[in-house]
Amino acid sequence: MSAPLTFDGKVVLVTGAGGVNDLGGNTKGEGKNSAAADKVVEEIKAKGGKAVANYDSVEDGDKLIQSALDAYGKIDIVINNAGILRDRTFGRLSDLDWDLIHRVHLRGSFKVTKAAWNHMKKQKFGRQVVCYTLIIMTCSAAGIYGNFGQSNYSAAKLGLLGLSNTLALEGRALNIHCNTIAPIARSRLTQNILSADMLETLKPEYVAPLVLWLCHEQCEENGGLFEVGAGWVGKLRWERSPGHVLLQKNQPMSPEAVRDQWDSICSFQDSTHPGSIDQSLMNMLEMLSKEQADEGLVANPTSSLGNNPAMAVGYLYEGHENFACLPTFGVIISQAAVMDSGLTSIPGLNIDVTQVLHGEHYLKCMQPLPTSGTLVSKASIVDLLDKGSGAIIVINVKTYHGQQLVCNNQWSVFVVGGGGFGGKKSSPHTENTVLPPSREPDAVVVEATTKEQAALYRLSGDRNPLHIDPNFSAMGGFKEPILHGLCSFGFASRHILKHYGNNDPARFCAIKVRFVKPVLPGQSLRTEMWKEGNRVHFQCKVKETGNLTLSGGYVDLYEEANPKSLQPAADLQSGLVFAEIGRRIAASGPALVEKVKAVISWEITQDGQTAALWTIDLKSGPGALIKGPYSGKADLTITASDADFMALVQGKVNPQQAFMAGKLKLKGNIMLGQKLDVILKDFAKL
Repeated sequence: MSAPLTFDGKVVLVTGAGGVNDLGGNTKGEGKNSAAADKVVEEIKAKGGKAVANYDSVEDGDKLIQSALDAYGKIDIVINNAGILRDRTFGRLSDLDWDLIHRVHLRGSFKVTKAAWNHMKKQKFGRQVVCYTLIIMTCSAAGIYGNFGQSNYSAAKLGLLGLSNTLALEGRALNIHCNTIAPIARSRLTQNILSADMLETLKPEYVAPLVLWLCHEQCEENGGLFEVGAGWVGKLRWERSPGHVLLQKNQPMSPEAVRDQWDSICSFQDSTHPGSIDQSLMNMLEMLSKEQADEGLVANPTSSLGNNPAMAVGYLYEGHENFACLPTFGVIISQAAVMDSGLTSIPGLNIDVTQVLHGEHYLKCMQPLPTSGTLVSKASIVDLLDKGSGAIIVINVKTYHGQQLVCNNQWSVFVVGGGGFGGKKSSPHTENTVLPPSREPDAVVVEATTKEQAALYRLSGDRNPLHIDPNFSAMGGFKEPILHGLCSFGFASRHILKHYGNNDPARFCAIKVRFVKPVLPGQSLRTEMWKEGNRVHFQCKVKETGNLTLSGGYVDLYEEANPKSLQPAADLQSGLVFAEIGRRIAASGPALVEKVKAVISWEITQDGQTAALWTIDLKSGPGALIKGPYSGKADLTITASDADFMALVQGKVNPQQAFMAGKLKLKGNIMLGQKLDVILKDFAKL
């Protein structure tokens, strides 16, 4: 028998169900009695445990949590279980019937969980020795399936599921797990509804084991939904039909098209089970990608999503304060130049595009890739090698942002069957792969790809049909479409940057890798890493097969993030504005400090490059205007071009519209943007 689960030293708050917190009222939430909670406390003590009762309403969640803190000094587990019934058919349902249900079930769970949340966060940060923290939401089958006469109850219970799912996402990095159960068991709410035989079958002790497991430090479940009762436990998930793409070229969508494709829309053959917004989006994009080759359908109606440079190898959100471009996107922006470099018209070399493979790749970033702007790539063929079974064409690509070199790429393209022409075997112009150290890896990261990974990665710009079209992949000798090697390349570089570079794109210097064997969408990638100074050696394997897919790889990291350098810029109008702001601060600084109480930094750009840095310190003292890099931490950093800054100051553009258009980028406490009116008022004098 396996070792029993123990909960030594753990502090648990249970609301409702005659639990440690219970008002003791009737099933409608009326009245108050301490007997229900007192009885359970005595039962716990009789079994050698410790417990205190609480008789406050769950709407006073802070009082409940404070009781736990006063008695035991911490809170580890919260089980939100409080509930009442106010059953009415919808036509007879009163406002009071609706409000009471939501106040107890939904608002009560919110108030209790909110009161516990920060204490759990502190424990995660090591302020106390706590193995784990967990919240359980008690839902109901009525919230999942609906139930006659319980519209109020069903709505509140499904609201709990939404709350739980979001807390699972927000708490994951804090080691706060949140799961939902929909139990059916004997309780004060059901004892007068169910028959005696059913009550005997539905004992509460048949639900408790699931709750205990979800509460245990060994359980990694997070964001799960479970039904439980009568000794049975099952997990639920969403299911979605593949649906049908209705948008056609040069034709509007119509209700008739929905009608005509209704059976297809509602068919669950080849259904998917999205477990998150990201998975839901990927499923949708996969369907759109599959339709791209069909005549008459729009190629990519979601181009704004498809242009997201890192979406297929790790998700990002353009509005996040740390939004940045994944460094390996530097490969994609060089790809068009490779295809236009004369690759298919080299004299004496007959190239079949179905036999062209990406053999090796080297990328060096001189600076973080810009998140917007115009880039120009210039390619040149630097060598042609004879490998016997094939030929290798070495192509260098330099990418510029204005006059500034952003990155270098070196493509080693392998042409199957193109060798045997008597050429040289190696080149002094190539960057070489390096074998990893002969020891166990210093770090290993395993991450699953999805069935839709290749379809999604295509939206980054790599449109090779080898990765989407079964007929085309068959011509290349593959039984089914394979994942882009560059997608695996992106996964591995992201693992390294996260593990050794603090997720800072400015730390990324260079990467070199050889592509060995293909990966199928849906397989898991295992990245093995060895740290040697500022170089991280790595290789990547397919977890399911053990096959090596990336070999001889390394990533070079800069010692620290490159300091932001200022590019020479002439005639910046913004300088005059900041000079006037400096005069205002000197004249009435304390008054401005009282109104703003924040440090706001500005990065002024010109032609896509940083041209000036200004910081307005209105947090304490008399206030100050600082020109150049700021040594402290700003509460808000605003980036705008000189022209956009002037348009904003002169009232020619609405700040919100500028932000939504990407002309005004905010990092930090974006709500402080509302204080700009105080700083920039009376623009005519600026």
